[in-house]
Formats: sequence, C-alpha cells, structure tokens
Amino acid sequence: MIRPSENRTANDNLHTASFLNQAPTELSDSNPIAWDANLNGHLSFANYFEGISNKAARAIALKVTQNPGKDFNPYFIYGGCGVGKTHLCHAIGNKITDSQPEKKVLYISSHLFQVQFSDAKIKNTSNDFVHFYQGVDVLILDDIHELAGKAKTQDAFFHIFNHLTLNGKQIIFTADKSPSRIEGLEERLLSRLISGLTLELQKPDLDLRKRILYNKVKQDGLHIGDNIINYIAENVTDHVRNLEGIITSLVAHSLVYQHSKIDLALAKRIVEQTNNIQKKEITIDKIQDVVSNYFKVNLNDIHSLSRKREIVQARQVAMFLAKTHTKYSYAYIGNAIGKRDHATVTHACKSIENDLSTDRTFKAKMQTLEGMLKD
Repeated sequence: MIRPSENRTANDNLHTASFLNQAPTELSDSNPIAWDANLNGHLSFANYFEGISNKAARAIALKVTQNPGKDFNPYFIYGGCGVGKTHLCHAIGNKITDSQPEKKVLYISSHLFQVQFSDAKIKNTSNDFVHFYQGVDVLILDDIHELAGKAKTQDAFFHIFNHLTLNGKQIIFTADKSPSRIEGLEERLLSRLISGLTLELQKPDLDLRKRILYNKVKQDGLHIGDNIINYIAENVTDHVRNLEGIITSLVAHSLVYQHSKIDLALAKRIVEQTNNIQKKEITIDKIQDVVSNYFKVNLNDIHSLSRKREIVQARQVAMFLAKTHTKYSYAYIGNAIGKRDHATVTHACKSIENDLSTDRTFKAKMQTLEGMLKD
C-alpha cells in the first residue's frame, strides 16, 4: 500500500511512483500533485517487534522520526538478509509521513536508483535527476551496497548527499554489511556514510522469533499449539521471512488437504524443507570456497595479482560462476574477487564460455563444480 502525503508545496509536480523505472525530472512550480513516498503502509512500528537483536536500532529509528535531520544523520542500518532492515525503513518513513505530512519522504531501493540514473544519462537529464533528489526531506536508500563499483552513480549520489545533509535533511541507508566492508565504494562517499550513526541488526533472538510467529498466526486466524510455535522458533534462526513463510506453508497445506490438522509432524517437514533450501543458497563467498578447494588454490592467491595459469583459471571460473548464480553486476563481482574491474570479469566470463564450447574435459570439471555448489 502506497500512501500519498497531504499539504505539499507547489514544487511537488512529480508523482514518484511514475518514475520507478525511469529518471525523475526536475521539480518545477507548475502542475503540483500529491507526493508519493513509495512506502508500504503495512510495515510499521506497531508490527515491528522489539527484541535483544534489534532493540537499539528500533529505539534510534523512533528518535529519527521525532526530529528528522537533527540527530543521527545519516542513519546507517546493516545486517544479513531477512533481519528486518527494510521493514524498519518503511516504519520510519510511515511514521514521519503520518506525523509530519508536510515533509517529502521517499523510500527507494539502490537498484531502482541505479536504473533511474542510467535512464537519466541516456536522456541527458542527469542534472534534473540530481535536483529532484535534492528536493527530498527524508531519503531512505535501501541496499546501498548495490552501488558498489558504479562510480558515476556514486558521484551523482555524493552531490545529493552533500546537499541534503547541509540543508538538514534526513538520510537513512541499509546494507548487508557495515560501510567499511563494502568494497567498491569511493573513499569520499564512504566517509559520508560513516559520518552519522551506524548500527547492526542481528538475527532475531528466540523470544523475538516467537513473537513474530504468534503475530503471524493471529493475523491468519490460525489455531496452532505452543509446541509447534516453539519448534519453529527454535529451528528457524536466520530469516524473519522464513518464519512467516513457514506459517504460510502450514496454512496452504491445511487448505489443500481440506483443513487437515496442523500438527508437529507437518511443521517438522516444512521446517526441514525450508532449512534445506536455505543451505543451498549460492553466494559469492560459497563459490570462492568451492573453487579454491576444487582447484587446490589458496583464496589469497585467487585475489592476488598472480598470472600463473592455474590461479588465473580458478579466478576466472569463480567470476563466471558468480555471474551465473548470483544477481550481482560485473563490477560488484570484480570487487568481491580480488578488487578487479568489470572489464576483467567480462573477459573472464567470455574465456570460460569459450572453454566450455571447445574443451570437453573442462566442461566436465565445470559440471562437477556446479554439483558441488548445489550440495
């Protein structure tokens, strides 16, 4: 649910939802329409439960909503997948929108920000793109690590950042790791990211996992015993999404099998399936470990400048598999594997593709590696 705010200024001629896949244009004084914050209205502080793992981050988030731009600016929230970063961002945005409707709040993922910037470059409207974002009062940029290696986008954002902070506007970031661990960020931008407050969201503790489960059960109108809730909470420890997904799976099973009883045996089967899927997630780190072990090449050598044939091959294979099995860009992969540029990764992928089409022995090795990745 996306909720527009009221009482906007005459400069608000752009409906933000309309530019999600294209470059926004510069704000002007004509044709004012309602501002759209691009927020999910269902994600609030009311259903963002507090636990040991998120107590500090939640408390600071509430402080930010009271005086946006005054304290804790920028506010950088980081943590692994599914720990509640995006939920907390939307909760902040929704609360500010409700309590201070005159403020222009905007939530945007870094991926869409990059898409918009690319569109602006094509249309030669980069200045309008920057000016639009400089007119925001509260900017929430999710997954900023996705800008790693994108120098031109970072340069544009650098100017946006400086303008907003100098004018007392609030900026909130999320990432999957702390700013100092994000490879591929320009030094000047990194210094800005760490100039405010940085807090980590950790995996939800047991009590918090139980609260999340009980809330989901209540929302769905289910009757599930405490023993089932306890089992799920004790055995699904990583992602909040997985907890809610298991309850959804239980509901679906009950409906498909004509309201059959939701018992502990069923819960155990679904939890086991979920955990198996999670274990099979392929990451760049996993790819590098598998390649390192298979080729008997030290990981430090893969990241080094060595041009030894066996090391170059292992490095190129890792880059090819990373591009095949992850969503990351050439630039991001290059930074993750020895701080190479996107051209190096592009060349590596082409080299591996050529070997696959001409060398049966090499193709068999790659098939073995693919199997190892999925174990």
